[in-house]
Amino acid sequence: MGDFFRRYLLPGFVFEAAVIGGGYATGRELVEFFLPAGPLGGLLGMVVSMLVWSAVLAVSFELARRARTYDYRSFLKLLLGRCWFLFEIAYLLLIVLVLAVMGAAAGEIVRSLLGVPRLVGSLLMIASVALVLFHSSAAIERFLSLTVGYLYLVYLVFVIWSMLSFGDRIEAAITAQPIGHGWFMAGVTYAGYNVAVIPAVLFSVRHLTRRREAVVAGLLAGPLGMLPGLAFYIAMMGYYQEIGAVALPSAFLLAKLHAPWFEWAFQIAVLLTLVDTGVPILHAINERVAKAYEERQRLMPRTLRPALAVGIMVLSVYVASAVGLVGLIATGYGMLTYAFIALLVLPVLTVGVWRIRRLGPEAVAT
Repeated sequence: MGDFFRRYLLPGFVFEAAVIGGGYATGRELVEFFLPAGPLGGLLGMVVSMLVWSAVLAVSFELARRARTYDYRSFLKLLLGRCWFLFEIAYLLLIVLVLAVMGAAAGEIVRSLLGVPRLVGSLLMIASVALVLFHSSAAIERFLSLTVGYLYLVYLVFVIWSMLSFGDRIEAAITAQPIGHGWFMAGVTYAGYNVAVIPAVLFSVRHLTRRREAVVAGLLAGPLGMLPGLAFYIAMMGYYQEIGAVALPSAFLLAKLHAPWFEWAFQIAVLLTLVDTGVPILHAINERVAKAYEERQRLMPRTLRPALAVGIMVLSVYVASAVGLVGLIATGYGMLTYAFIALLVLPVLTVGVWRIRRLGPEAVAT
């Protein structure tokens, strides 16, 4: 990887990978958060989310670079002091929630493609994530970059094909419908719980050597994280009145394109997004444990990384089956959104800015 890519684009790619699988890969979250404000209002809400992401990411990257805090425990100690453990509690709850959703989604997709039991898809996702986590941070960065590149390609084809197939319906929906209410708060709320994955991105910030790189990488990460979702949302507007009641908007639109081969390409991309999301959020846990080993002047066993990941994923799937996925989502996302706004967004934009000013802008060697 070239220096320009590592310093300006890689953090945004890792952030996008962490957001999409547990978020908008199937389109359902985009419908829930943004469609109530109407086609154009939803687009405005997505812009709000993107701007919030960019602001928080730019400050977070510079603080992590300047203080050399590339694991979330060290980073949160700078922001919250002795209360850093509150973030860890919320983060672990989010991981359980996200992995539960991802396990269910992987099982459903593999069942629809191959006709095998849902458990097979969930186990394949767990095995894939564990396999990637067995490797170094550099190898993980390469894997995420390649898979996100494939994802961008698939979503680009998806939106262009949709525009060619029912572009007149998309244009009519966006231009004819008024801007609905609540789009600003929808954007803030959606950004609120997704910023929780920022600590999972910090390992990719170690390539940054000066303030300009950190700020530009952070500002670019917002658009890079939202672009596939923006394309997906525009494609959905061709059938926005019907799609609100559909469980899997992606499957609904793929059926409208009448292309089984592209359905395979798209579903493979969605499966990759699930692995992409699991890798950075669990890698953050591994980096946090590795830091604890380092403080005791010990080296974290390499086999502990995939073992820890598998244990957390199995626990998440079990919790989803015991508590119920629908109830888990209904209560979990709302509570965690406000928790992360209080524990990450506000501290980053206040305490984080203050600490950056105290630390100064000096460049550091990688």
